[in-house]
Order: sequence, then structure tokens, then C-alpha cells
Amino acid sequence: MASPSESAASHLKAIGWGVLSIALYLLLFIYDKEVLELSAKGKWYFVFPVVVAFLFSVVHGNFTGEFWRSLGIRAKR
Repeated sequence: MASPSESAASHLKAIGWGVLSIALYLLLFIYDKEVLELSAKGKWYFVFPVVVAFLFSVVHGNFTGEFWRSLGIRAKR
């Protein structure tokens, strides 16, 4: 079981990653046309959506990990 201070820190981390995740989704929806135009230019511009997808994956993965940790759920070892 996590100590209270560890749990509070985990709650704050989960909230922080969640806010960042929401902000990324909001920015993607606001700038969807620009993202599509940029990625349609060809050449090396195809890398941009790949980087965006990687960024979403990292942020959402950290949010999910901290969310479960804040609930006290951990993987079996």
C-alpha cells in the first residue's frame, strides 16, 4: 500500500498528465487543418504526424500509469 504522501504526489502527477493530455487533444482539434496541410506537403513532412502520435502516446501512457498508481493498483511482480 502506498503511503499518504506518495498517494498525494501520485494524484498530482495524474492530474498534471491528464491536463496535458486534454490540452494536446484540444490543440489537435483546433489545428486539425494545419496538421493535415503540413503532412500533405510530402518529402519529410510525413514525420510531423508520427512525432505528434509519439507525443500523444507518451503523455497518455504517463497519465494512465499515474492514474492507476494513484488508485493503488499495481502490476503483479
